[in-house]
Amino acid sequence: MPNQKAQVDYLYPCLGDDTAETIIEPVYFYQNTWAFEKIVKNLPSSHIDVGSHHFYVALLSKILPVTMVDIRPLSLPLDTLQFKQGSILEMPYEDKTIESLSSLCVIEHIGLGRYGDPLDPFGTEKSVEELKRVIKPGGNLYISVPLDDENRTYFNAHRAFSEVYILKMFHPFKLVDKKYIYGNDFMDSIQTGFGTGCYHFQRL
Repeated sequence: MPNQKAQVDYLYPCLGDDTAETIIEPVYFYQNTWAFEKIVKNLPSSHIDVGSHHFYVALLSKILPVTMVDIRPLSLPLDTLQFKQGSILEMPYEDKTIESLSSLCVIEHIGLGRYGDPLDPFGTEKSVEELKRVIKPGGNLYISVPLDDENRTYFNAHRAFSEVYILKMFHPFKLVDKKYIYGNDFMDSIQTGFGTGCYHFQRL
């Protein structure tokens, strides 16, 4: 638009976008693509997600029927995505009825009050029991969780767990696959210190 002067009302400074590379937050980038690929390869008749990131859930709903369960409704509708308001501590499903279920970076927050939930030192353990309860025989469960050298609570952000404790909580489910995120690396082997574990379990 020639001969038009810039007006103060329309100034929209965007500073700091001229980076040498596109900066990506590694945990959600790796865990979401990991779970997405596995679920699409297994191609269940439907999939349930509890509390994971909405971008991941929305894209998955374009591939297969997806219902998202969360304590808070989404602020935007999507025609392919069903929503059920509910708690991971009291899933709105009968025992052993879900074929495919994911809950990425969720169970570590339960019982810390961060999202308006009541304080409960055993919130994570109770949520794991609910996830296990609703999976049908042969069904698949995909979770991610912070790892550390020992169990720790970073109140009120999240908890972190040793892998030994994670595997104990999900017993007797079969461990199908596991991957790890440390810094910017997505790897097959566990390291020392704080990271994120991605686990694919199956009910036998």
